[in-house]
Amino acid sequence: MTVAYDGSLFRYSVFLVLCNRLAAVVFAVSMAIAKGESMKNEAPLWKYLVVSLSNVYASSCQYEALKYVSFAVQMLGKSFKMMPVMIWGMIISGKSYSARDWVVALSVTLGCTEFLMTGPTHSKVDANNSFKGFFLLGGFLALDGLTSTFQEKLFKEHKTTKYNQMLYINLLSATVSFLTLLLTGEMGPAAAFGFAHPRFWLDCGLLSASAVASQFFIYSQIKEYGALVFAATMNVRQVVSILVSYVKYHNPVTQLQVLGLCLIFFALFYKSIAAMMAAPSKEEKMPILANQKEIVESTSERNDAGKAV
Repeated sequence: MTVAYDGSLFRYSVFLVLCNRLAAVVFAVSMAIAKGESMKNEAPLWKYLVVSLSNVYASSCQYEALKYVSFAVQMLGKSFKMMPVMIWGMIISGKSYSARDWVVALSVTLGCTEFLMTGPTHSKVDANNSFKGFFLLGGFLALDGLTSTFQEKLFKEHKTTKYNQMLYINLLSATVSFLTLLLTGEMGPAAAFGFAHPRFWLDCGLLSASAVASQFFIYSQIKEYGALVFAATMNVRQVVSILVSYVKYHNPVTQLQVLGLCLIFFALFYKSIAAMMAAPSKEEKMPILANQKEIVESTSERNDAGKAV
């Protein structure tokens, strides 16, 4: 999206989403067959479709934003999503949040705001449309917050394997992406660009492989270790990604922007460490994708103990 191929830039972000999702479908089918899992959807298709729609257009906004804002700004935008996730959680799942959660979210928001207002934020490709980039990041935040919140609700209500989740969400996402490309007339030009610049397919393949690997580790980590460890890992990823972008691409940064970064990551790591040091109940220690039978048995044991008393 920002590096030219023989002087031409690739402009079709939805096509990248389509390639990523098709690669994920192939991976999910292969793993499901290898493990002897059923291919039948384990949750209603309309719920998978809600996640797919929000996911496709969140990813598209994310890629499009790179045309107008720097990579570091895009990564910080992902830290901004704490507020949308909390708001969607209250609307969809009726959740409530502690004062600590709101303080951390506010600290992250203030840090992001300082970073955006005290130094260069535009992309090297288009330095005159930062506002458009911020608008796209706003769309990404709203849609991504809906995606993760609805996925959590789906995880809790239906007994699904990670490969079944990957298969149906990505299959529907690929369908949505394909139809979007057809309706906008971008399928032909995107494919023609690839045939005119063969090196594009190598980069696209690497991007798709990275996206599939990312999905696999996200699902696996949440299932095996729970959401808290996953959140801490994502915080580390954001720090490393931004630092690597500055080293590799020599993106400029001011001292005030460094202070903003410190505020953001101090707040994020404080939240992760404080949550890990807390003493959660047995249910809270269970991963989001824990076996439903274990949860039912745990609840039954507690009820039986209450009756005995």
